[in-house]
Amino acid sequence: MKQQSLNLYRLIWRWHFYAGVFCLPLVLALSVSGAIYLFKPQIDQFVDQPYRQLEADGVRASANEHIQAALNALPGSSFVNYQLPQYDSDAVVVSLSDQQQKMLVYVHPYTLKILKVVGYEDQLIRQVRTFHGELLAGNVGSVLVELAGCWAIVLIISGLYLWWPRDARGLAGIVYPRLYQGGRLFWRDLHAVIGLWISALVLFLLVSGLPWTLVWGSAFKELRQLQLPVAAQTSEHQHHPTPAASWSSGRAEEAAALVVTAAKADLSEQLLASAAALQFSPPVMLAQVANDPDKWKVTSDNQNRMLRDSAWLDASSGEVVRREDFSQLPLLDRLVGIGVSAHEGQLFGWFNQLLGVVTAGGLVLMCVSGFVMWRKRKPGSSLGAPPALAATANVAAGKVVTAITLLLALLLPVLGLSLIALALIEWLLLRRSAPLRAWLGLRAV
Repeated sequence: MKQQSLNLYRLIWRWHFYAGVFCLPLVLALSVSGAIYLFKPQIDQFVDQPYRQLEADGVRASANEHIQAALNALPGSSFVNYQLPQYDSDAVVVSLSDQQQKMLVYVHPYTLKILKVVGYEDQLIRQVRTFHGELLAGNVGSVLVELAGCWAIVLIISGLYLWWPRDARGLAGIVYPRLYQGGRLFWRDLHAVIGLWISALVLFLLVSGLPWTLVWGSAFKELRQLQLPVAAQTSEHQHHPTPAASWSSGRAEEAAALVVTAAKADLSEQLLASAAALQFSPPVMLAQVANDPDKWKVTSDNQNRMLRDSAWLDASSGEVVRREDFSQLPLLDRLVGIGVSAHEGQLFGWFNQLLGVVTAGGLVLMCVSGFVMWRKRKPGSSLGAPPALAATANVAAGKVVTAITLLLALLLPVLGLSLIALALIEWLLLRRSAPLRAWLGLRAV
C-alpha cells in the first residue's frame, strides 16, 4: 500500500475506532429495542386478545354509553377519542385525558363493564418505543440517540472504506467470511462482511429515523413549513389550514399534540355507521374536532402510513365533509411517511419485518465482533486505539477526511456540535495531559 493510501487508511481507522467506542453500547440497545418494536402489531394483538370475541349479553350498548362508562371510571377525565372496534364482540377502547395523561379504558360493548384501564405510555410496546427513541431519559436521551445515529453514519462510511479490497486475494474475507480461520482474523471477517451486506439497510434506517429526532427533526419541520405555502398553491390544501406534520420530534411533542375535547361527547349511531362505512385500515379513531365541535374527525392509525386516511364528518348527519388520503399529503410528508413505515417494518408486510430483524441481528453481531477484536488487540495500559499518524503524514489524506467530516457536520448538526466539543476537549484538556493522550492513543508514533 502506498504511503499516501496508508496514511489515509490509518486516519480513517482511528475515526472508525473512536466512533465505535461511543456507539457500540447504544447501537446494541437500539438494535434490540428496534427489533422488538418491529412486531408491534403482533404484540398489540397478543396483549388485546383477552378483550376480543367477548360473550354477547343482551343488547349492545351505544357509543355514547361506552364513552360515559369510561368517563365514570375516571372521574374528572375528558374524552379524547373512540377506537372503532373491528368486530361487535370486541371491547371498545376509549381514550381519555386524566390529569394531563392519556389513558385507555377498555369497555365491554354489551355490559359496559370496565375490563382494563391502562396509561397509554405505560403499555409495554410504548415503553419499548420510548426506550428506542430516548432511552427513557427524556430529551437528554433523545439527543444521545440522535448523536449515536449520526456517529453510526460515520461508522458505516468509514467501515466501507476500510473494507474496500486493496489486493487481489479473492472474495474470501470480502463478500464471505473465512469461517475456518480462528482468532482475530475470523472476527475481523465476520465484522467486515456483515457490515458490507447490511450497510445499505443500516444507512436507510439511520436516515429514515432522522425526522423523529429532537434536533435534526425539529429543524426539518421548520424547512417543511417553508415549502408548504408553495405546495398549497397547487394542491387541495389551499382551501384548508396548513396540515400538521404526520410525525413528531420526541415524546414531548407527542404529548403536546394530545387533543382534549369536552367532558362529554355526543357520538351518534349514525355518525358511527358513517365512520365504519369508510372502511379505513384499523385501528380507526374518532374524535371531535377541537375548534369545531360540530364535526368529527375519523383517522386511520395504521402503522403503514400509506394506509392512513382521514375524513371529517358532520356531527348531526354523519355526512363526509372532507376527506384526505395519503396521496393528497405534501410530497415531503409522503416521503417521510414511507420511510418511517419501512423503518418500523410495516411498509410491505412480513418481509419488511424480516429485513428489519436481519439488520438488527447483523448490528448485534458487528458490535460483538468489534468488541472481541478490540479485546484481542488492546494493550493493558491503554485504550487500544490504532496508532496515530506520524508527523510526516500526507497532508492530502487529512484534507480528504476533513472535507468529508465537514460535509457530514453541516448535514447533521448534532454531529457538528459533537466535533466542536471534541475540539474543545482536545484544546482544554488533552493537550495538557501527556498520560491521558498516551492512553487514548493520541501520541504520534
